[in-house]
Amino acid sequence: MIRIIMDVEKYIKDSYNEVIRRNPQELCFHQAVREVLESLESVLKEKPEYIEANILARILEPERMIMFRVPWQDDTGAIQVNRGFRVQYNSALGPFKGGLRFHPSVDLGIIKFLGFEQIFKNALTTLPLGGGKGGSDFDPKGKSDYEIMRFCQAFMSELQRHIGADLDVPAGDIGVGAREIGYLFGQYKKLRNEFTGVITGKRVHWGGSNFRPEATGYGSVYFAQEMLKSRDDTLYGKICVVSGSGNVAQYTTENLIDHGAKVTTLSDSGGTIHDPEGLDEEKLKFVMELKNNQYGRISEYAEEYPGVTYHPGKKPWVFPCDCAFPSATQNELTLEDAKELFGNGCHLISEGANMPTEPEAVQLALSSGVLFGPGKAANAGGVAVSGLEMSQNSMRLNWKREEVDSKLQQIMQDIHQQCLYAAKKYGVKDNLVAGANIAGFIKVADAMIDQGLV
Repeated sequence: MIRIIMDVEKYIKDSYNEVIRRNPQELCFHQAVREVLESLESVLKEKPEYIEANILARILEPERMIMFRVPWQDDTGAIQVNRGFRVQYNSALGPFKGGLRFHPSVDLGIIKFLGFEQIFKNALTTLPLGGGKGGSDFDPKGKSDYEIMRFCQAFMSELQRHIGADLDVPAGDIGVGAREIGYLFGQYKKLRNEFTGVITGKRVHWGGSNFRPEATGYGSVYFAQEMLKSRDDTLYGKICVVSGSGNVAQYTTENLIDHGAKVTTLSDSGGTIHDPEGLDEEKLKFVMELKNNQYGRISEYAEEYPGVTYHPGKKPWVFPCDCAFPSATQNELTLEDAKELFGNGCHLISEGANMPTEPEAVQLALSSGVLFGPGKAANAGGVAVSGLEMSQNSMRLNWKREEVDSKLQQIMQDIHQQCLYAAKKYGVKDNLVAGANIAGFIKVADAMIDQGLV
């Protein structure tokens, strides 16, 4: 027994060291891998067949990594060149599934971290989806619609070789909304001469799913509600801070309002607005118009409504609250932020973004008894409804909004239960971070063993 325990510890350590050796500069990828591996010791002790099959080495290495140049012409006639990526990480449970991110920060390490997270997130949805991710270092900000169209067409001209409805189904992410999805799909359809469910996040009137835009934000709120239920509590009357002001933040805010909570903050890369009275439906419509159609800055909200203050360079975590919903980007909530947040009364975090909380802040939350919903569980609503969109496309159906919302609520409840069960079974009761990692890992690892050495 001692030999097995020592072998497990060494196996995990050696696996992580090999990731660092092979990917020396990819810090976000290292962080995502470390968080999962730290949860698996008890699983590997119980299931030595995973070690015998060397599952860690196989699951840590993507099945396929694709990089390509994207040449396009801007409105002045100048030729620009960006870099495109698609990491097809693991297909043990189904076709690769994961979004496309257009942002200057995108590099191979970012895409690998997102794709690795996506494996376990997709496994938790209970839908037959593998994990993948893609994107480009292209920056949509300040670009005209025609420039964005030309870039999307150039990007898809290469990507179309590597995707398909039963192979790899991309979706949107940061910088890729309904406009970009439309341009990408249109180019795919032209080049391949087929209309299939090859990309999700489409507008409803031409193949998209009702409730897809809302899904990630609504899902993070439904997950928060499930966490509070475990303590005989609800979101009603809670003061909530939300970061970001894009799709996830907008619909997180909308669902929190529907649950009777008060949302007092939104943010963007420039700073944070604080509205002590809380957002309502009218104010949220202003934000949606500002961000989705005018592509403006959140500071304009403070200019529109009296009593609202704008704080340049500040994040929402400095304001008192009961619950926090990080909904912008990775590592936006640091250890120092967490200390201030918990000191101001916060007792719940539900991650709407991918890995938005630094590891030290996560550990502080868990050790302080704060309810913590990790992104691979709490923000799985988006990919869950993308999976439902794939089903509707295959059947040539379109479900009503209420039907999709009902399915989403059930999926988020199931995810919460999976996390709780796995955490309890493997000795880390109420630790939903470990529970999510364990539940997702076991499902994928078992499928990989069933399918042989491929």
